[in-house]
Amino acid sequence: MIYLYVGIIVFLFFLTGIKIIRPTERGLIERLGKYLKFAMPGFHWIIPVIDKMYIVNVTEQMVNADPQEIITNDNLNASVDAQVYFRVKAEEESVKGAIYNVNNYRYQIVNLARTTLRNIIGTLTLKSANSERGKINAELYNTLHHETENWGIEIVRTELKEIDPPKDVQETMNKVVKAENEKIAAIDSATAAETVADGIKRAKIKEAEGSKQSKILLAEGDAEAIRLVNDAANKYFIGNAQLLRKLEAVEVSLSKNAKIVIPTGTELVNIIGEMAGGILPLESKQRDK
Repeated sequence: MIYLYVGIIVFLFFLTGIKIIRPTERGLIERLGKYLKFAMPGFHWIIPVIDKMYIVNVTEQMVNADPQEIITNDNLNASVDAQVYFRVKAEEESVKGAIYNVNNYRYQIVNLARTTLRNIIGTLTLKSANSERGKINAELYNTLHHETENWGIEIVRTELKEIDPPKDVQETMNKVVKAENEKIAAIDSATAAETVADGIKRAKIKEAEGSKQSKILLAEGDAEAIRLVNDAANKYFIGNAQLLRKLEAVEVSLSKNAKIVIPTGTELVNIIGEMAGGILPLESKQRDK
């Protein structure tokens, strides 16, 4: 019976010393308060009471730098919130640094991030803090990366979540933004109207130029027609100037009922005949009598 009890005690003692480390973890084993060895993923057995194992998660983790009120350079209270992504490096020295070089590294990272944000944003105005988030993130990352190097911690990235001004300041800023947007819209509308007016102006100029060119072409056409007529007159009627003068004299005499004797065989007789509807020369009429 005693052996049974002893066996049960030994079995429970053995079970108590069994430790399983997952692939996402690393372990440190101490014996009587002194570092003994580094534990990789898998099965491990330690001596209960004498040995102690510390297990560390080596995957990427995230901590919130809880919202805090920060006074900006222009004496405004801003509520600032950020997130820090980090991981404990998987090698032995880094895991030892996370356990032995810092007390509760998660808590320390949060406090370091909050202090760093106060130092950075305290030098900026509220407007510049909102417009320079990338710069704030970069400074926060660099500070945390430098300060946590001997902790065995790798800072993956930092994210500035919010920079919220007081409610009354936010309302004023919203009004300013709205006014600026309305100003931009008005400028865009005026620019569009100016563009339309400029287009109409150019169209009218084009139309006027077209009308002018049309008139010029028409005038040039008329001038060309007159020139052709003059050329034809000079070419075909240059010897008839005296005949034209005689016709004018006949017309004047006829209008005064004067008698005119026209020699037979002249071209003037034929022309007058055509004009008068068939007037015969005087000599031919006398023969008929």
